[in-house]
Amino acid sequence: MSAVPRHEKAGRAERPSGRFRRMLDRLSSSQEDLESQELREDTQATGCTRISECTDRQIVKVAGTLRTVTLRPRAGVPALEAELFDGTEPLDVVWLGRRSIVGIEPGRRIIASGRVAMSHGRRVLFNPTYELRPLGKE
Repeated sequence: MSAVPRHEKAGRAERPSGRFRRMLDRLSSSQEDLESQELREDTQATGCTRISECTDRQIVKVAGTLRTVTLRPRAGVPALEAELFDGTEPLDVVWLGRRSIVGIEPGRRIIASGRVAMSHGRRVLFNPTYELRPLGKE
């Protein structure tokens, strides 16, 4: 005779746990969720700050993937703008006076450092120092 009620035993048997549960979660997650999780883990592994934790005027080092890269003039000066995503929130990265930078393209992983500014309610890094991450698996 067991001290655990019968209905609790039945519930426990229906919910898989361990490796099997993780596999089911992975199979039922969308591709975007899986990529976001991978980016969050990569940010933590590189010792960088999560974009969602960055505050105005804070000097940060962030890592992520460039989602978009566009040339958008600001006050008549060329500006290369990119959206960096680390799995938590996006961050705009702007290089003033640049029309293009070799290696800065959508899908590329980078680490960027600089002072965060807030512009129109979005986090922005102007003229950051950056490091291109290797393509593919490391």
